[in-house]
Amino acid sequence: MRCPACLLLWLLLAAGTAAAAEQKSPAGDLQAIATKFVDRLAAGDFATAVKSFDPTMTAALPPDKLAEVWKSLNAQAGPFLKQTGARAAKESKYQVIFVACAFEKAVLEAKIVFDESKRIAGLFFVPPPGASEYRPPAYDRPEAYGEARLRVGRGDWTLPGTLLIPAGPGPVPGIVLVPGSGPLDRDETVGPNRPFRDLASGLASRGVAVLRYDKRTLVHARRLAAKRDTLTLHEETVADAVEAVRLLRRSRGVDGGRVFVLGHSLGGVALPRIAALEPGIAGFVMLATPSRSLQDVYQEQMAYLFGLDGVVTDEERARLESIGREVERVDHPESASTSGADDLPLGLGRAYWDDLRRHDAREAAVLLEGPVLVMQGGRDYQVTREDFEGWRRLLAEKSNVTFELYPSLNHLFIEGEGRSTPDEYHVAGHVAVQVVADLAEWLKGRPAVTTPRT
Repeated sequence: MRCPACLLLWLLLAAGTAAAAEQKSPAGDLQAIATKFVDRLAAGDFATAVKSFDPTMTAALPPDKLAEVWKSLNAQAGPFLKQTGARAAKESKYQVIFVACAFEKAVLEAKIVFDESKRIAGLFFVPPPGASEYRPPAYDRPEAYGEARLRVGRGDWTLPGTLLIPAGPGPVPGIVLVPGSGPLDRDETVGPNRPFRDLASGLASRGVAVLRYDKRTLVHARRLAAKRDTLTLHEETVADAVEAVRLLRRSRGVDGGRVFVLGHSLGGVALPRIAALEPGIAGFVMLATPSRSLQDVYQEQMAYLFGLDGVVTDEERARLESIGREVERVDHPESASTSGADDLPLGLGRAYWDDLRRHDAREAAVLLEGPVLVMQGGRDYQVTREDFEGWRRLLAEKSNVTFELYPSLNHLFIEGEGRSTPDEYHVAGHVAVQVVADLAEWLKGRPAVTTPRT
């Protein structure tokens, strides 16, 4: 899982993945609405702020949830200082205003998406242009592989993706990268960091084909948000991962009997369900995957963040108590007096939580056929060593499981020192070379399996 703000923001609505076209002069009325909206966030006037939302946003992000997003953002970027400007752009049919916001620890842009009625239909906090320039890691050897852009999935839910194919004679093993929670792009971009881009180039440089893709919650966010009450992990993650496996198997130069699936964080939770729908996968990689329930991990993350400064305020304590009640409604739905999405963790509907309970990933992982590699960063505060040890216990009877713990790595598998905090996600780094090397060696050492026709 990613930081709590990202977990909360995944329901906020994107206008698609098309690049924003800069407009020469900002739309004055929209800019005024956008800057006033940010003023209200800064003032803590969330009840008034949500009056600018369209109906879908109003349902997805009521005042208390918006307050939680803002508080989580402040925990990462520091207190809000001031607005420093605004610019306008257009994405597909939507008008977008980017409001530059200076926080104590970071400069971000509030990306505010407007519909044709001048209502706010989407909200993201993103780095300003140029702030997240990516520099490839030293282990990336672009001469060692080719790159192809393609589409993953079928019909109205297709997603843009990238396939890296090693140069030279094939066929080669291949792996699908399944992202964690949040409206993630194919690189799993977090600030200046792109862990899936690192993994893809590192593995391709070592002879493994890699398919990664933008997540459905990014590309089709508006449609999914409208289905909040019925959304499950299948629609969010599983269905597209299955399509990606089938596509990779059909790709020229890839050995269809040596196609693996890697899931990061929530993506790892989805692995047993992907396997159930697509037999014959050669093996599975759990990257920072929780062995505890999502609601328990979320509750622990929020407590960790609120306690980082050594002081838990009355407001923070009240919010933690509220989160505890939300978790209780998930754990004991039969005794819950209210069970709408607004009363449950992360603004996710009852269908999502019931679906997770019906498909217990911990029990299903024990039944996975094929080899499993469990990789964990020792400094990860989001999915912790407790989860790693949980997998050790749960999978202790399986002979084809490998465990790798990297003491100095965080949730993105990037090196660091001391106690891990959200601040380090704003510092550019790369997935540790040892992770890439260990993963490539493990993948290339697994035998081929017989695959069904797809």
